[in-house]
Amino acid sequence: MPNRLSKTANILIVMADQLSALALRCHGNTVARTPNLDRLAETGVVFDAAYSSSPLCAPARYAFMSGQNIARCGGYDNSAHLPATVPTFAHYLRLAGYRTVLSGKMHFVGADQLHGFEERLTTDIYPADFAWVPDWENPHARIDKWYHNMSSVKQAGVAAVTNQLAYDDEVGACALRAIYDHARGTDDRPLCLVAGFIHPHDPYATRQQYWDWYDGVDIPPPSVARPAAPDAHSLRLEKAIAVDAVRLSAEEIANARRAYFGNISYLDAWLGRLLGALEECGMADDTTVIFTSDHGDMLGERGLWYKMSFLEWSNRIPLLVARPSRAAWAGRRVAQPVAQVDVLPTLLHLAAENSGRPALQPVDAVDGRSLLPLCDGADDDPAGVAVSEYLAEATSEPMLMLRRGAHKFIACAGDPDLLYDLDADPNELHNLAGDPAHADTVQAFREEAAAHWDPAQVKREVIASQRRRRVLFDALATGRRHSWDYNPPRDAGEEYTRGHHELTDFDIRSRYPRPRKFTPRAG
Repeated sequence: MPNRLSKTANILIVMADQLSALALRCHGNTVARTPNLDRLAETGVVFDAAYSSSPLCAPARYAFMSGQNIARCGGYDNSAHLPATVPTFAHYLRLAGYRTVLSGKMHFVGADQLHGFEERLTTDIYPADFAWVPDWENPHARIDKWYHNMSSVKQAGVAAVTNQLAYDDEVGACALRAIYDHARGTDDRPLCLVAGFIHPHDPYATRQQYWDWYDGVDIPPPSVARPAAPDAHSLRLEKAIAVDAVRLSAEEIANARRAYFGNISYLDAWLGRLLGALEECGMADDTTVIFTSDHGDMLGERGLWYKMSFLEWSNRIPLLVARPSRAAWAGRRVAQPVAQVDVLPTLLHLAAENSGRPALQPVDAVDGRSLLPLCDGADDDPAGVAVSEYLAEATSEPMLMLRRGAHKFIACAGDPDLLYDLDADPNELHNLAGDPAHADTVQAFREEAAAHWDPAQVKREVIASQRRRRVLFDALATGRRHSWDYNPPRDAGEEYTRGHHELTDFDIRSRYPRPRKFTPRAG
């Protein structure tokens, strides 16, 4: 079937790392200086109850790519393997006529480092091997090789360069170049470009420019102190991140929060450059821009830092969808709970609308639904629930979160159930699970959780996977080592100006917009 997609019907997905929705102006936080995100929110749809499908890097991204919850696709933890046989939205969009390109982080583990992307412009920032496997059979051990500790908070402040800053400088530059190359290139397919940035992920170290942006800005301390009786998982997280091994001063907490907001502004500046390139190249009106994150950051709330929690600062993520040619989307806000598994069906629906063809049907079951009806203003949402699963460190039992309406329910074998009314109690201070007035609500959630999965069976599968991966890591570290880490291909013989190029034609083809032709005088 001939391609009926316009080259300008592009999709740009910008994915942050560890960016809590609660840190952004479009969700009521007045601290962050984010002019580009603010503009995107004004011109597009803001999802007010978007959740990570799992509040940890690799699992969240596997759910994002596959449309499947992590217990289904096997994306249990940060060293989980996404099988090459799992179709992702990159596979489906290629079938739908798109050119799919990844710049930056997606935290793929295993030999397949593309998972449907036609091009990958950078390596990943994290390892592609099985070095970071949790051990549910030894749940009380801390693995200092890769568990978080509090160094990111104790050492927060200004840095000219960090591992993360060097990485995101490359990610942004490659994504910017991809937009320009698409505009001046000869490939008539539309572009789906994913730019996966690592910021504002810790360490909480930002460049002087962005630190200075918050000079004199009132950055409040955490609004909720450590409770006298934290919930069971929060107690495990305190040990996992070793918060009990340090004393944090008010100044150190303030520095970490200031640097975090500085790095949000750094990320926002890259978003602005990418949006500016779309405008320069005449692609802005017809490009759908999606901005999101893999998970959030507790940022000192309740005495906790980083992620791995179903609490709002950790698990609520930004999700903004904008396209100037869809004027009806501008300024719309969606209250219904959604999650990362909804991205794949949304992209398939969007590709179908762009092409006028029927939407491709996923070959495997997916757990999400298209969000385009909500973007278009639909009131009824048959799903109406956001699901988040957690199967990594700081637990040895499957953990499940269900958000329906104002209620959030959290269940984990051996832990007391948690139920919060987020309308009445946005800081999640009052567990209603033991309140007789909410007994019917708790029972309904328990039945929904039981229908969702068999936690005992999931635990057996997780432990079996952990055992296999530890054996494989030890075996592959013995003798000659072959890295799975992605090495971006590069052919310098075809870059810039080379001797086999016809100079004038090549310069014209490499320029956008194309210059006017001229006919030199014969002489």
